[in-house]
Amino acid sequence: MRCLFSEVLQGEAGSDLAEAALVLPLMFTILLGIFWFGQAFSIYGTITHAAREGARAAVAPVCTTCSATNNPSQSAYDAVSSALQAAKLDPANLQRPSPPPGLCICGSSSTSCAGGSAVRCDAGQANICVQGVDTKKNKKGPPDQDNVQLASASGGGTGVCGLSVSFVYPYTFWLPGTSLNKRQILLQAQAEMRVETQ
Repeated sequence: MRCLFSEVLQGEAGSDLAEAALVLPLMFTILLGIFWFGQAFSIYGTITHAAREGARAAVAPVCTTCSATNNPSQSAYDAVSSALQAAKLDPANLQRPSPPPGLCICGSSSTSCAGGSAVRCDAGQANICVQGVDTKKNKKGPPDQDNVQLASASGGGTGVCGLSVSFVYPYTFWLPGTSLNKRQILLQAQAEMRVETQ
């Protein structure tokens, strides 16, 4: 029995077995990496779509037949939350980006905000950053809409004003034996939409 085993290890079958033992873990790790990076890419596409839906809902004009006041920040959050739930992602994991995107107030001569006049996130939303709307605490009535500059008129065109919705969503990799194992990354999504007037 012992002679047969040593002959297999010394022969062609033994070298095939040794090569398989070296290659299979590497191939398995590569396949796992493809799967987890694919998952991250899929989630990134979903949160980008959710940010666009949130921005679209935030800039929608006020409903004239509705009894409730229009709150663009809440409309944005509701749309983002619905899009995430449709994709089976948990809206409770949403976080504000830190730092928020550096967008200027509407009417600025450029979109760089060199003077430090970047618009802050709306205080009315804790999970997402809605820029261009200001919900002040202890204030009755609809939120102020100080839109952000999306395109500057300094390039010869017309300036475009609107709102921005941004957030980050955590994603954890599971790649055993690598430096990415159980490492969390924050996938960021941002969408800007010009304000509708009608």
